Amino acid sequence: MVKKKLPLFPLSLLLLTFLVSPAPSKTQIVSPSSIFAGGEWRLLHSNIGISAMHMQLLSNNKVVMFDRTDFGPSNLSLPNGQCRMDSNDSALKVDCTAHSLLYDVATNTFRPLTVETDTWCSSGAMLANGSLLQTGGYNDGDHTIRLLDPCETDQCDWIEYQDYLLERRWYATNQMLPDGRIIVVGGRRQFNYEFYPRNGESSSSTYWLELLRETKDVYENNLYPFLHLLPDGNLFIFANTKSISFDYTNNRVVREFPPIPGGEPRNYPSSGSSVLLPLQFGPGLDDRGTVQAEILVCGGAPQESFSNAKQGTFVPAVSTCGRLKVTDSNPKWEMEEMPLSRVMGDMLILPTGDVMIINGAASGTAGWDMAREPVTAPVLYQKDEPINHRFTVMHATTTPRLYHSTALLVPDGRILVGGSNPNPYYNFTNVLYPTELSLESFSPPYLAPEYNSMRPRILSATGFFTYKQFLYIRFAVADYRTASEVSIAILAPPFTTHGFAMNQRMVMLRVMSVAQFPWFVHEVSAVGPPSAEIAPRGYYLLFVIHAGVPSSGVWVKVQTQF
Repeated sequence: MVKKKLPLFPLSLLLLTFLVSPAPSKTQIVSPSSIFAGGEWRLLHSNIGISAMHMQLLSNNKVVMFDRTDFGPSNLSLPNGQCRMDSNDSALKVDCTAHSLLYDVATNTFRPLTVETDTWCSSGAMLANGSLLQTGGYNDGDHTIRLLDPCETDQCDWIEYQDYLLERRWYATNQMLPDGRIIVVGGRRQFNYEFYPRNGESSSSTYWLELLRETKDVYENNLYPFLHLLPDGNLFIFANTKSISFDYTNNRVVREFPPIPGGEPRNYPSSGSSVLLPLQFGPGLDDRGTVQAEILVCGGAPQESFSNAKQGTFVPAVSTCGRLKVTDSNPKWEMEEMPLSRVMGDMLILPTGDVMIINGAASGTAGWDMAREPVTAPVLYQKDEPINHRFTVMHATTTPRLYHSTALLVPDGRILVGGSNPNPYYNFTNVLYPTELSLESFSPPYLAPEYNSMRPRILSATGFFTYKQFLYIRFAVADYRTASEVSIAILAPPFTTHGFAMNQRMVMLRVMSVAQFPWFVHEVSAVGPPSAEIAPRGYYLLFVIHAGVPSSGVWVKVQTQF
């Protein structure tokens, strides 16, 4: 079905307006002069007690946030007078404060969680059953896995298993696989990968990955590589400038792609970002091999940025994006300039299928006090527009979000933004960029009140479905256009940290028909994804998009059988 783009009106034609907000009334408008063509920022909390270095949305509409345990005391106490004893902690041996919390999107409230081992610069993925798997970290946490279930009681907390991982996983990347396993790739001086769970010979060993060794930096590292699961079941792996299609089952390179032009590294500490653009499958029930896949890589920092920043010289960040159709017979990078140079930016897929680039800096690199010139204005990337006409600069926040900042999409279509701590410890005074404990939301232009009449409201949806199954979604909309302007998307919520949203994945479902009922009600019939290679089983947010305006998302579960 054809999906029209939401118009971005010239600012001169818009009236000043405020959002009829989906956020709770406790929020506070940051900029009363906000014009919604550029989106709107709101301050949700000035102090949540921790700096949100890592984030994951769970299927109960709660967000897990955490930083590291060796910062020293946070501003959030552990419950019931608890304290954490850690003889390995260089900052504080007895710590009675929390370094993790659970944020409730609906009520704008949060409660502390207890994490025992150090989660600094770790990784994660949501399992098929909805639990969060969290892997690695630093010091006593580098071989640890942690699980958190999305339950509705206040009793749920982290469960930790030390020494589960076969190798030290600090700055590693996770990716959900079609068979439900998680592959854990890389980490500091780790040019290999392993699997969770360890449930057989193939999952109980580590495997060498030559690409990580080939593209390591001068410090013998290759950190937070970009991973995307391709429609043929292989992995796209991008490390600094090079990328491959990789058969992890047989430990072999299927295909080498051209290096990204320009030669600037894009992974930590150069810290660009990457997304797999939304997958679409056409008429009929196409198999996995017919689905096209495009990778987008944006931002980063030149090779010398880290060493120069250590000497007090901050090199301008990378200003280019590269787009690669990896399913082409002869793929080539299509390069274009962003309106703002950016390092440490987060790239998030919106319900419309477009991409928001948010957070980061215009010079320097990732690391303690290694960046300058915060980029506080998000940029919208409209993927279906012609090259050099895809970017629109949004309204800026007043809060710098630099090293250790994060962002993620929540079901009502807003983006949560938190974190930023370019200091070795919690430090609020006598530093250029203090530790940031606030939590904000950014509402993209599709949430403007003038689109309320076109905004679909989901009344019911098939909650559980399997591959190639028909599903039905009923929605209400006051100003209905045509059936050709209705599309359905499912989005896997990512684990976000250090500028990369792990496991982020959108699949556009094939709409078969749209039926009209009384009282502004419509029913869409659509076809579920073709295979687990297209959409690994698990929980997704389902959105109805009408005339370029998305509904709020509802949770659905893709499963192999009933």
